[in-house]
Amino acid sequence: MHSEPMHSEPMPPDPKLLDPKDGASMSPHAAHAPHPTGSASGTAPAPQPEVLVQPDVLVQPDVLVRREGRDGRLGRLTLNRPRAINALTGTMVDLLDAALRDWADDPTVTAVVIDGAGERGLCAGGDIRAIREAVLAGTPERALAFWADEYRLNARISRFPKPYIAIMDGIVMGGGIGVSAHGGVRVVTERSVLSMPEVGIGFIPDVGGTWLLSHAPGELGTHLALTAARIGAADAITAGLADHYLPADRLPDLLDTLRRAPDPAAAIAAFDFAAHTPPPGRLTADRAWIDELYRGDKVTEIVAALAASPVPAAGAAAAEIAGKSPTSLAVTLRALRTARSMTSLEAALDQEYRLARATLATADLVEGIRAAVVDKDRNPRWSPARLDDVDPADVDRFFAPVDVDLGLAAALTAALAAAPDAGR
Repeated sequence: MHSEPMHSEPMPPDPKLLDPKDGASMSPHAAHAPHPTGSASGTAPAPQPEVLVQPDVLVQPDVLVRREGRDGRLGRLTLNRPRAINALTGTMVDLLDAALRDWADDPTVTAVVIDGAGERGLCAGGDIRAIREAVLAGTPERALAFWADEYRLNARISRFPKPYIAIMDGIVMGGGIGVSAHGGVRVVTERSVLSMPEVGIGFIPDVGGTWLLSHAPGELGTHLALTAARIGAADAITAGLADHYLPADRLPDLLDTLRRAPDPAAAIAAFDFAAHTPPPGRLTADRAWIDELYRGDKVTEIVAALAASPVPAAGAAAAEIAGKSPTSLAVTLRALRTARSMTSLEAALDQEYRLARATLATADLVEGIRAAVVDKDRNPRWSPARLDDVDPADVDRFFAPVDVDLGLAAALTAALAAAPDAGR
């Protein structure tokens, strides 16, 4: 969920335009713009065009939705809030979901690309300031509505019936993982920085993060979840959060290839990613001590094992964990262990929705967001402050059944019963 930004903005009026330059058809939800990724030399990307939607009113859509290439066969989604590192608002989630609904059933669209405007990253996460404000205003239902829509989008991406190509360039955190790592083709670059930093703000890895991390090799996901570590391209591939590496200066070539291809789906399958090797990471070399020391089912046991290890990186991990919300750590570890035995992302998202709902009643979420992005003192006062003081009964309450569930797993079961091929 994590990001520094922002406040939701009203949805712009429907542009319903044709781009005069290349004739790319415009979505009713947004407008065409050139590729936002700059060159490897650091030159700034071309400015995004303003879209005239009514006399004297100029707007910049928060998601650019358009069709490119031969006969518009390539669907293109660009998160377009570069000053906020493209952090997600509720409006953006709605726009993405609507486009994917349209394109899933449109036989003339054969593949979809998602990327981010600007030089800083694909997406820094979700609107955590707005979450905090909703809690303080006594309207937590606003946060729940955002999470419900976001998690439904994550599930839709994971089962999108065509190649969903995520350009995970730059910062990709929290909600940014949710709109990319569930896709079928996930591309990282030497500039990629991935993280699920939620335990540092009194929350839990969501947007399907518990599913992704619990299914990472060995205990790598446990390490990433509890430390909120930032990883680069090689480690993202090792952890199963990405598939391919491509130097950032080759991204325009990739997009041009997809635009020129008679069938973008066939073009992405044939693209020569194997010709490029990412800069070395650390997780492969660290895997032995990570798998050994993160095996426990109690965070206190894991931290003790890390602190006692002669491996310097293990001691550093123990110190990182010590600064996170004790309650969030305990809930996260249990969620990871539970998600590991689940049979679908949808089931994990249902669990995450219950856990997210429960965090709204805690002091740590509001306090963690305050320390991270409001006062920015990076000194949260957790309650309780120590792992040893976390009451197991309090953790149990996070996992208690609720009257209103998200229902994604049940909907999947019903869909598979009606059409057995739907989930394949």
